[in-house]
Amino acid sequence: MSTPVSRRMVEVSGTEALWLLEGAAQGLLVYVQRETAVVRPAVHLLRYGRLVVRTPAQAAAFTGRTVLTYHADEIPVAGGTGWTVTAAGPAEVITDPDEAAHYRRTLPGWVHGPHDTLVRIHPQTVTGFRLAHETA
Repeated sequence: MSTPVSRRMVEVSGTEALWLLEGAAQGLLVYVQRETAVVRPAVHLLRYGRLVVRTPAQAAAFTGRTVLTYHADEIPVAGGTGWTVTAAGPAEVITDPDEAAHYRRTLPGWVHGPHDTLVRIHPQTVTGFRLAHETA
């Protein structure tokens, strides 16, 4: 008979949360559109304290939007341990053609077109947790 495993969430500092986020390959961009939460897969990188996100969403979805949320985690199914990080802050669509071309080369993503958007988030809130087994 196996004993149930107790798990706990341990909050990490904002600096450690950004470090975990920087090491992640992909995440999820979360925003509200027409009073409905929308979640899109995305890839990201941190540059100069800003989070650059490439996502298969229409740029029009972010028009007039001031705050976006980005989430990434690494939780292997087998162990149930790992980490989770969420960052939120003011954001804008990257419209400069040279800068956009640079990030399209840098960030692997989806086919360029109406559903390939680059967004820069200025994280003001960063929360992170390590998921661990409870020790006896």
